[in-house]
Order: sequence, then C-alpha cells, then structure tokens
Amino acid sequence: MARVLNNPWRGRGLADAEHFPLADARDVAELLQRCPAHAPTPLRHHPALAAETGVGQLWLKDERARMGLGSFKALGAAHAIAREAAATQAPDLRQALRGRVYVTASAGNHGLSVAAGARLFGARAVIVLAQTVPDAFAARLRAKGAEVMRAGADYEASMQAAASAARDKGWTLLSDCSWPGYTELPLGVMEGYLQLAAEAAAQIDRPPSHILLQAGVGGLAAAVAAHARRVWGDGPQIVVVEPEAAPALIDSIAAGRLTQTRGPVSCMGRLDCKTPSMIALNGLARDADAFVTVSEAEAQRAVDLLAAHGLPTTPSGAAGVAALLAGLDLPREARVMAILSEGPEDG
Repeated sequence: MARVLNNPWRGRGLADAEHFPLADARDVAELLQRCPAHAPTPLRHHPALAAETGVGQLWLKDERARMGLGSFKALGAAHAIAREAAATQAPDLRQALRGRVYVTASAGNHGLSVAAGARLFGARAVIVLAQTVPDAFAARLRAKGAEVMRAGADYEASMQAAASAARDKGWTLLSDCSWPGYTELPLGVMEGYLQLAAEAAAQIDRPPSHILLQAGVGGLAAAVAAHARRVWGDGPQIVVVEPEAAPALIDSIAAGRLTQTRGPVSCMGRLDCKTPSMIALNGLARDADAFVTVSEAEAQRAVDLLAAHGLPTTPSGAAGVAALLAGLDLPREARVMAILSEGPEDG
C-alpha cells in the first residue's frame, strides 16, 4: 500500500467548510418509487473472499446492474435531473425539461447517468470526453441518446471544456464535482447515492466495523460516509481508497485545504481525478477515519481475485478489495463492507 493517512480532521471537518453532503435518504427513495427501472441492488456476503483477504467477514454492495446502467452512477446525475423535472410540476414529466441541454465531462459512468436522465425527461445531453476515453464508451453514450464531444488530454481538461460550453451556449453544466459558487447540482448528484447507502444499511445483519469506499472526486464516498454516520454513529471505521496516481483527497486532507494533484494516467479510470469535489472533501474530512492509496498492481490483483469468485469488475470497482489485498491493517475479526461499484468494461 502506497500511503496511509489517519484523518486529523475527523469529527470536526476542515476550517471554514460551509457545504456538506446530505445524509437523509428518504427524499431519494420517494422519488425513485416513481421510476420503473429502479430496484435495490444486492449486498453480497462472501466468507471465501473474507478468508482470502484476511478479515472476519466481507460484504460487497453490488452495483454492477444498477438500473441497467452498470454502476452506482445511475443514482447520481439522473436523480439530479429528475429533481429538476419534478420541480416544474409539468403534467407530463417525460417532456418537463424539453429545450434544456445538460452538458458534463465524464471519465465514465457519470456521463451515462446524465444521458439517461436527460432522455427520460425530454432534455438533451452533451458529454465531453477526454481523448483517453475509449471509443467504445463514446458509442455507449450515443446509444443512450447523448451527443459526444472530444476535448483535452485528461478529465480535468474535458471538465474545463464542458464548463466553457455551458457558459458560451447557455447550457446547464451538470458536474459531479463541486467548487465555490457551484454546489446545487453536484449536491443533488451526491444525494442520489444515498439510496445505495440506505439499502446497504437495511440489508446488513448488524453494523460493519469497517467501511471501505473508493473515491475519485469523492461524491460516492462522502454520501455513503454521511449516511453511515447518521445510521451507525461513530462505530464503523470509514476508510477512503484512492489510486496512487490520483491522491486528490489524501493530499487535500494532509494540506487541510482543497488541493489539485498530479500523476500519471491510472488504470482506475473512474477514480483518476486529480482535484476533489469541495462538498465531498468537506464531508469526508468530518466523517472518514483514514485515507489510503493503492497501486495499479494492487488494483489489478483485486480484479483478478473478484473475477475468480464470479464477480467481474474494473480496477475502480475493485478498489476497496484492493486495499485489503495491499495490506490494510484490520483486525482478524473485522466485519468489512465495500462497494463493487461497476461492472466490467465489456459488460
């Protein structure tokens, strides 16, 4: 394991933090009841995997089939768009956002969620991809009705291009990252992820001792951590897992402020984000106990192990298990919950 940092801000958060993740999942559940594609995903108990990773018990929240989109991201941007559609009080929600254009950058499944949400409510979706994103993913976006633009060599450059397009064309920027002056829509994206956390809390037989949460910009990790504290208080130890090549959160926690990092391209493509979301950072500074990074090789080992157990995923999806394989020092009797966040690239 490349790096471990115990969180010095635990319980209080960073100085001057104003915006925090939501923790109550009830509004999300109420909205999802109106969606015919919605169904809970399973929480899988894996004694054999627990033994191989050196912990007492292991649960995996399996998001690989969420709403037919293949990842937890189905709960995010589509939820934020659904909130805007519902707010119009249009008699036919399928046309509630006709004329609106949502634009975003995507390193992966966030774009699919924007595309799906826009199509459901009559809007257009424009997804900006960096040159490094595979053509196969662009084809998946187009199949969902999205328009695809290419811009920049990495995610950060494509996000700047999306923001410029929104400003120049009067489109609505729907990022899963937040920054000063841009908080409302990213907060709605993060709110959607609370559904995953609420399901897991209802599905597990008793509280976990440890929760391992992969992070890119940090939205998923921050939402799940906030809900875990609401439900279980200070009991579970929450550990945030990032790529060694993109230590945006661990560097920001160490610095005590939001920090942009640098590094090579990571095989954990969904987590390869060099700048954290402001809201996510604020929440995780308050709620997480530790931050760790894992190497490319450790992530691939986790992918191979999960595949051997009939659970194919990507290095991003396997990041929590990678932390266990990398030597995260947990008690032998630990009751661990992690998130299998997405299906394989060819799934």
